[in-house]
Amino acid sequence: MTRTIIDLADATRTYDLGRVQVHALSGASLHVDEGEFVAIIGPSGSGKSTLMNILGCLDRPTSGRYVLDGTPVEELDDDGLAIVRSRMIGFVFQSYNLLPRTTALENVATPLLYQGVPKKVRLARATAALERMGLGDRLDHEPNELSGGQQQRVAIARALVTEPRLILADEPTGNLDSHTGEEVLGLFHELNDAGATIVLITHDADVAVRATRQIHVRDGRIAA
Repeated sequence: MTRTIIDLADATRTYDLGRVQVHALSGASLHVDEGEFVAIIGPSGSGKSTLMNILGCLDRPTSGRYVLDGTPVEELDDDGLAIVRSRMIGFVFQSYNLLPRTTALENVATPLLYQGVPKKVRLARATAALERMGLGDRLDHEPNELSGGQQQRVAIARALVTEPRLILADEPTGNLDSHTGEEVLGLFHELNDAGATIVLITHDADVAVRATRQIHVRDGRIAA
């Protein structure tokens, strides 16, 4: 029986800006099963970033219901959300978000530090994750010593090292040239083939078609 990872039902998100209320998300519902590779596509301002923040437990819906891997998110306090983020979700961002003046190995090991994993185990798991990304010879390199594609591979290794149930990738090829972007998308396909559940947010139709299912967001609504 297929396990449901994301179950979002009739979610809204309204930002109160004093005299103005901005309805960033309006009645969004989304269902993602374990092992899927889904692309959420929409133009700038469509609401896809708001949707990503809610799916990643970085924000809460104003109304509606979100169940992540069987956990009703509305029942969690802020500490509970932080635990869910660290243990269940691996994030990959357009800007990589790597720690400067910190080696690739230390960058990848950092999420395990927050989980209280012993140092020897942290370093072993981080090394294995980087080797999986083809960066076994770059363990001691800092971000400014790596190309954009290599930095994104480090970011993917960091997302994988906690063995999350879900990988959320926000415009992961946005800062890469087309060839390197293809390599990164190829890595996501390899991860998906190995069983990872991936939700990729993009404005680029050429990137979205690489997923096995596309979700279109426009004006705060899921259109298809």
